[in-house]
Amino acid sequence: MATNTSQGRSPRYSEEFKSLLSETWLGYALILPATILVAAIILYPTVRGIQMAFLEVSLLQPGEETFVGLENFAEMANDAVFRTALWQTVLLTALAVSLQYLLGMALAMVLKEKVPGMRFFRSVSMVTWVLPIIVMVILFRFMVQNGFGPANIVLGALGLETTYWFGDPEMAFPLIVLMHVWRNVPFYAIALMAAMNSIPETQYEAARLDGAGALQRFRHVTLPQISYVSMIMIVLHVIFTFNNFEIVYLSTGGGPLGNTEVLATYVYKTAFETYALGYAASMGVVMLVIMLTFTAVYVKLEDTD
Repeated sequence: MATNTSQGRSPRYSEEFKSLLSETWLGYALILPATILVAAIILYPTVRGIQMAFLEVSLLQPGEETFVGLENFAEMANDAVFRTALWQTVLLTALAVSLQYLLGMALAMVLKEKVPGMRFFRSVSMVTWVLPIIVMVILFRFMVQNGFGPANIVLGALGLETTYWFGDPEMAFPLIVLMHVWRNVPFYAIALMAAMNSIPETQYEAARLDGAGALQRFRHVTLPQISYVSMIMIVLHVIFTFNNFEIVYLSTGGGPLGNTEVLATYVYKTAFETYALGYAASMGVVMLVIMLTFTAVYVKLEDTD
């Protein structure tokens, strides 16, 4: 009987195994077009960019490539503009993402309250995030125009000095930070609010019974429960801010006097204004390594906590 049972099971297992193989190959066949597309638009340009970082390539002579090894990276070490752009990129990213998270957290705590009209306010709060970047830049440039911009009209009425803020070396960089914050705070707020609403109310009730105050409940209940969402939001916006090109280029172009120059705008100028594609690619590789390192370290630290 045992032998017959064993023989009976073998065909069934064989059929299941064949079915699994057919389903697996079907899955591979279905994802093949997407894989080819990703390889064409992401993998190949990335590999080509890394390759160009070790070459001398110019748009003026597109057919000529000379292997220069690490010379492009050595040139970076002596490039004062690169060092300034790197520092300003790191500073912009740190300030913008920190303020976005803190203000987004505060707004999320307001939006999660169940009061009349809050649903409408939640919808309105997303306006700044859904606006195209060029529209946002136009609005900000209009607001700070000298003579007729609303901000300068108020300053003039108060008897204070007026100026075009994006042309002021001291004001341009803070305005760039402000635009990043103004645009992205609502997205943080909605994501964090959704995470907060998923926390069971019983956890807060248990904390209250244990005598925990509002601050303690926030520290020991809310923050741990939204840590995963917070990690994703912070990583994504660090990458976005570090690599962002449009906001700076459309508002100041890296000026005045290079006070808002960031790596993204400097890479663009190097590649398409001075035509040094190899040197621009080497800066792109440095940006890639910095972001990969940050992401790996930050995610590892979060997992440890």
